[in-house]
Amino acid sequence: MSESCNSRHFSWLMKSCLPNPSDAKSLVPIHHANPPATVTPISSLPDDLLLECLSRVPSSSIPSLTAVCRRWSRLLLSPYFLHLRRRLGLLRHSLFAISAVDSGLFAAVLQLQSEIPSWRVSLAVCADGGQGSLSHARAAAIGPRVYVVSRNAVLRYDSWMGTVALRSPMIFPRKKFAIAVVSGKIYVAGGGGGSEVTAAVEEYDPEKNRWEVVTHAARKRYGCIGAAVDGVFYVIGGLKIGNETSVTSRGTAAHVYASSMDLFDVRSRQWLRSRSVPGGGCVVAACAAVGHVYVLSSHAVELSFWRFDARRGGGGGFGEWTRLKSPPLPAQVRLDGTVRFSCVGVEDKVAVVQVVGCIDDLLRRSGRSERGLRESLVLLYDTVDGEWRRAADLPEMITRAACACVEW
Repeated sequence: MSESCNSRHFSWLMKSCLPNPSDAKSLVPIHHANPPATVTPISSLPDDLLLECLSRVPSSSIPSLTAVCRRWSRLLLSPYFLHLRRRLGLLRHSLFAISAVDSGLFAAVLQLQSEIPSWRVSLAVCADGGQGSLSHARAAAIGPRVYVVSRNAVLRYDSWMGTVALRSPMIFPRKKFAIAVVSGKIYVAGGGGGSEVTAAVEEYDPEKNRWEVVTHAARKRYGCIGAAVDGVFYVIGGLKIGNETSVTSRGTAAHVYASSMDLFDVRSRQWLRSRSVPGGGCVVAACAAVGHVYVLSSHAVELSFWRFDARRGGGGGFGEWTRLKSPPLPAQVRLDGTVRFSCVGVEDKVAVVQVVGCIDDLLRRSGRSERGLRESLVLLYDTVDGEWRRAADLPEMITRAACACVEW
């Protein structure tokens, strides 16, 4: 056997497997690379998948996302975006207070979930103007956006962006009216101007930026308060301003209105049977929380606190009243015209915000001259353990505050 390798000894098949030294192409190694991957930008995703991605970003990143493009800004304003964040547990409930000044709106947020809750204050300027006409304004929140509704103007404050936009005003100019949110829409009832109290109940659609009258109330209430639970709009308290000829009848009618509430079923567009608040006091504040309506009544020298079972799910408790522990107000606070209250439901808490209209008048009436008396305070009622505790006072720049609960 020859020691050298001669190609004549290989078969044709074996020679075909060896490279030809004279063929340069055959000496180039062959690499079977994978085909290049197709990169899909996030902007090419359909709206539903894009929303799934955007809904998971931190709240601090949302303002920058709205500046990417108009499409993203539109999606971030959609109700489905809020629904996704709510489902993922990324929305926090906070107590919100807002007041108008010449330069804009002072907004303050109190996060009750913090270890040491403190108010975070910001100043927002309305580019369209109109913030100076917000006396006696009411506030209603839909997710992170707060609608400040006054007699002749409506402003929308975005707590994510810190921006203010002018929206369509109510059809019937009114003040001291009831307001509440049901299924993403705002409802107002009662109130008016002077001796003219309107019976029209208006509905505001934030997506269409449009008001429309959906029904008329049987009783015209002035100075009433609104709340909403389980699809029912509660119009609570207030006074009757009508054409009663008898002084006695006027007094009786006013008393009945001040201690009662009307119930409007939004879905069926029907009025349910009216209910009376026990104790016969004058309702000064009310709100909804965890399936109940909480009512704060004044009896000239004291306050009473009540809970109305508003759950209509067949549990059998609908319509029952329970008296609760009254809020522990400081001794120097008198229940007169200088003091007004707001109630806001924040998850399983009820916040009672007490605002003194004129602190100097209060000090003169009480004969006190000490310093350090705050113009406003915040008390929190825990619906689980039934106890009150004091929260951080409203910041000094927040005067005549309109309060609501925001999700953001």
